[in-house]
Amino acid sequence: MTPDSSRSVVPEEFRAVLGRFASGITIMSTLQGGVAHAMTANAFTSVSLEPPLVLVCVDKGVRMHEAVLSRGDWAVSVLAAGDRAVAERFARSGRDLYSQFDGIDTVPGPKTGCPVIAGALSWLECRTWATYDGGDHTIVVGEVLSLGTGDDPGALIYYAGQYRDLRGS
Repeated sequence: MTPDSSRSVVPEEFRAVLGRFASGITIMSTLQGGVAHAMTANAFTSVSLEPPLVLVCVDKGVRMHEAVLSRGDWAVSVLAAGDRAVAERFARSGRDLYSQFDGIDTVPGPKTGCPVIAGALSWLECRTWATYDGGDHTIVVGEVLSLGTGDDPGALIYYAGQYRDLRGS
């Protein structure tokens, strides 16, 4: 296939092309006014080792956007292979804010108190280091305050528009 420089980028094609990049699945969470907020995110990556920085991209059109920007600290839970239902729950827009964590086992992060998914593959607590405009998203860079790993050897990933179970061998 030869790239065609005369074509403009069509959103559906953009999504299909990027869908060929496998990514881990995370839940980003914070507290605002004592109420837990969360969202599923696969736009998550490490940025720096010194200082330890990560980033998450947050849609400007969701309530999590205001919550995370106003709070300034947040947690990220990297989901284990068996956490597909958790990923799907927090990916749905319009869910009830006050009952969204019902039936989801969480523990408060030791530094921020933000909810961490119990049994997550790994987790991090962060303080917002910087934010950048990213079109319809805000790129939120966080300094890692604390972190840990779980016992599950398998990861939940997203590839070609589907959740997939990636078990360690």
